[in-house]
Amino acid sequence: MPTATPDAGTGPAPEPGWVPEACTLPTEERPLRLAEWDGLFATQVAAPSRHSPSQVRLRLPGGTESASRVRELAERESDCCSFFEFAATADGPSADVLLTISVDQAHEGVLNALAERAAEAAAHQGRGERPPPG
Repeated sequence: MPTATPDAGTGPAPEPGWVPEACTLPTEERPLRLAEWDGLFATQVAAPSRHSPSQVRLRLPGGTESASRVRELAERESDCCSFFEFAATADGPSADVLLTISVDQAHEGVLNALAERAAEAAAHQGRGERPPPG
């Protein structure tokens, strides 16, 4: 489950309010998982799109390595947060990876927080900046 990154020298950041009780990822592993999501978000080739309040789509670079990375991270996320549904598909001529993330209505707040992080990463990427931590 995505969560806040640790501050340098102060240990893990406090648990953000949007991490649901349903998340079974050990607390100490959550900053590492968030860093993985942030790394993925930093590779987006377009800003995320919303298809409904319970679904967001990310466009990521194509290629076998990228597709494997996306699927592996999505699988591990599903293991600890079973309310997420992930679908990764190749997009025709561009071969970009389209990652669709869906949740049930009860977990739309979690999806909103994740989509916001992805949107921030996309906005900073266009300016050659790194998004702020946390």
